[in-house]
Amino acid sequence: MSAPSWTLIVPVRRADTAKSRLADVTPELARAIAVDTIVAASRAPGVAALLVVTDDPELEQVLAPLVGQGDAELRVLQQGSVEGLNPSIRLGIRAAEDDGRALAVVLGDLPALRPAELGSALTAASAFPRAVVADHLGTGTTLLTALPSAIAHLEPAFGADSFARHVRAGHAALELGPDSTVRADVDTRADLERAERLGLGQHTSRALAAPPLPSHAA
Repeated sequence: MSAPSWTLIVPVRRADTAKSRLADVTPELARAIAVDTIVAASRAPGVAALLVVTDDPELEQVLAPLVGQGDAELRVLQQGSVEGLNPSIRLGIRAAEDDGRALAVVLGDLPALRPAELGSALTAASAFPRAVVADHLGTGTTLLTALPSAIAHLEPAFGADSFARHVRAGHAALELGPDSTVRADVDTRADLERAERLGLGQHTSRALAAPPLPSHAA
């Protein structure tokens, strides 16, 4: 059986509201983390299309020159009045389910993501109707997949302890190494430092290196 091609759904919150648990986060850093995730995902073997679901009105313009010729097709879906991570992912699933491809949900907070590692994870996922990858703590979820025959049963349950919930729902747990960049999500400053040791994407690195904007006294 030939390996499936994939449509990746990437939910991304607006830059000025994202990553509230990350100390001293700026909108530029939050958006850079998402951009590095999307660019890396677009270059992963087997990925034919990315559907970014977002409430960020500027993200499509930022991504357009970065996900270019030779990469996966890029579509940006504005989520409108839809609020919350799981509802926005469901919106993406409904928009992509007629693509005829396998579907994967990749959270947009993997700034160290390497395309080859994501491609390997998707290859492993293709052996199961539905599969899931845990974050580096082993409790959350960074990757959720379904083959075309199982998309009707793809029900996102992101949030606290989501990995266990996805496994109970019937997703096969994929065993990736502790240093897999597919598992290197960033929610806290310690997570960011860990991702930095693995090797950050260029946009996140640049955002971290930028001097803080001067404050203006009243």
